[in-house]
Amino acid sequence: MSAPPSGAGAPITDRRQLIEYFESGSKPADQWRAGTEHEKFGFDRATRRPIPYAGNGGVAAILAGLADRFGWERIEENGNAIALIRGKANITLEPGGQLELSGAPLETAHEAAEETDNHLAEVRAVAEPLGVGFAGLGFTPTWTREDFDWMPKGRYRIMRAYMPKVGTMGLDMMLRTCTVQTNVDYGSEADMVKKFRVSLALQPLTTALFANSAFVEGKDSGFVSRRSHVWTDTDADRCGILPFVFEDGFGFERYADYILDVPMYFAYREGRYIDMSGKSFRDFIAGKLHNDVGDVARITDWGDHVTTAFPEVRLKRYLEMRGCDSGPRDMIVALPALWMGLLYDQTALDAAWDLVKDWTAEDHALLRREVPRQGLKLMFRGRPLQALAQDAIAIADSGLKARGRLDARGRDETMHLDALRRIADSGVTLADECRERVAGALGGDAGGLYEDRAYW
Repeated sequence: MSAPPSGAGAPITDRRQLIEYFESGSKPADQWRAGTEHEKFGFDRATRRPIPYAGNGGVAAILAGLADRFGWERIEENGNAIALIRGKANITLEPGGQLELSGAPLETAHEAAEETDNHLAEVRAVAEPLGVGFAGLGFTPTWTREDFDWMPKGRYRIMRAYMPKVGTMGLDMMLRTCTVQTNVDYGSEADMVKKFRVSLALQPLTTALFANSAFVEGKDSGFVSRRSHVWTDTDADRCGILPFVFEDGFGFERYADYILDVPMYFAYREGRYIDMSGKSFRDFIAGKLHNDVGDVARITDWGDHVTTAFPEVRLKRYLEMRGCDSGPRDMIVALPALWMGLLYDQTALDAAWDLVKDWTAEDHALLRREVPRQGLKLMFRGRPLQALAQDAIAIADSGLKARGRLDARGRDETMHLDALRRIADSGVTLADECRERVAGALGGDAGGLYEDRAYW
């Protein structure tokens, strides 16, 4: 989730401001970066239970340790630490205490690897003496909703009350899932449109490659990505595959219209979240909600509202890839490498577009519906999705080679695709590996996956 909002900004007096918000993200190619966000489940190593917010070994203690030892600045809400900031990166809390690094915008996959390694080392230094481990999984393999301690954030209080009104699995999304995401830049409206279409079409493919959530409450769920399935019944008003992205005339204005139709969650004023759940942002702009907020709608409200839509690819002032289960270190690093390879070299982008440009609305719907269960084994347009994965990785490989960004040892970024290559070539996903581990070495105990998939 996003860092705490500012609650200040210019009043919205013209619809054009909403469109300009997205236009302002356009950057020349030499300024394109990728920021990686990854979440992980904290667990008590003695009990294999989720860690609470307070107490020794709780989330607050982890945040305090990171701040005291590694120079992170605390962000508080009502006296509770709920985030950390250092430079252009921040650490935030998901509703069930999942710890998320929202990484800095970085130029290369090599830098993303270094950032990931540094973050995991810092978390380990603080958590290990407290008896806390962190696991890279897409969905908790044993814990129920009732097992969690909700984090003390006003935004989550509002969402917790609203989610059951609009879907059956929104609380699961909040509490029991972890993801890895990458944010990418665009150069213009036309560039954004092409990148949005390519990445939205291929998002189910990345869901299959990163599938890592087969177990729910100790049993095989029948899915390779139960996390992805959860999003299909979280909130239809703000989730999904956005068919209009593939229609003629799509651009910043059309996406702004979509966001205007997403019901609100909140407004933020003077350090306080005001419950606006289900209300219309159009009414907010028109001044019809002044009695609720005591203020006009501001451009910062628009920025906050944009973060409350959850499509598979989300436009902010960059494009956010949202389709993947969290996983081990090498998979975290593989995601920015994959998308930079596909989207940041024009020849590779054109080749990726050629892969998907003739897909129909029915094709997109089929992928979104069936990939969470069948993954790379899904037959799509006459061949297994595994073959498409190999094609996409080959394009990304060529894009990274063309970029020619070398590390200190003279290696290009293609090395960071190795984990994906192994999965695409073998057809064996992390979810498959977890099933094998539970059936074999773990003796049928899905709870053993917390240690088995721990980062240390």
